[in-house]
Amino acid sequence: MPNSTSQPNRTEKAERLNKFLAFQLGVSRRQADDLIAKQKVYINNQPAQLGARIGESDTITINNHIVGGRSSYTYLMLNKPINYVCSRKQQGKTPTIYSLLPDKFHNLKPVGRLDANSSGLLLLTNDGDFAFRMTHPKFKKNKQYNVTLDKELAPLHQQIIADFGIQLNDGLSKLGLSRQSNQDRHNWIVSMSEGRNRQIRRTFAALGYTVIKLHRTHFGTYKLGTLGAGDYIVINP
Repeated sequence: MPNSTSQPNRTEKAERLNKFLAFQLGVSRRQADDLIAKQKVYINNQPAQLGARIGESDTITINNHIVGGRSSYTYLMLNKPINYVCSRKQQGKTPTIYSLLPDKFHNLKPVGRLDANSSGLLLLTNDGDFAFRMTHPKFKKNKQYNVTLDKELAPLHQQIIADFGIQLNDGLSKLGLSRQSNQDRHNWIVSMSEGRNRQIRRTFAALGYTVIKLHRTHFGTYKLGTLGAGDYIVINP
């Protein structure tokens, strides 16, 4: 019978070990599984097994160094400028968002993404549960964007997008729309609780519009406020 100290506390919400390691170490889940398979990872002083789940009271170590623990979770809000990618590796000449952050934050992962041509509020963390709560559709976290179109949005198209939705190749897309000013039909405040890849851009493109500016200002209860482009702050969820 396995030593009971190697098992997570079943009264707590269990998390997959590889997911936990991926967020804590800034590696992929496959790389985390490789560490586990090589028996470099221990749960409560017992070698971890592939597929293991852990609870908050479990102690995770790699090479005798403790990994994680709620006190080690970090949460950042970054005002992402355009022409930066959210991946860890630079894409061609396009720099990564990690070049805007000190090395000590390079293990954090984006909570959702903004494409290179989009700017604004980006959350980063090493807390997998927080990322899940912020991004899974069942939690309906509202996101708000300032969007500029290449031409005026026709009233009929506004009604179609807001009231009926646009059928995209990955499902129906329905967006909340309000004008940034009463006399302007180029600039819109767009709200949504989903986060499919380039959803806003694809929705407008389906009706013949090009999004020339997309800037996220709100994500759930978090607001960008006056945070400057390229700047970040540590937040407490």
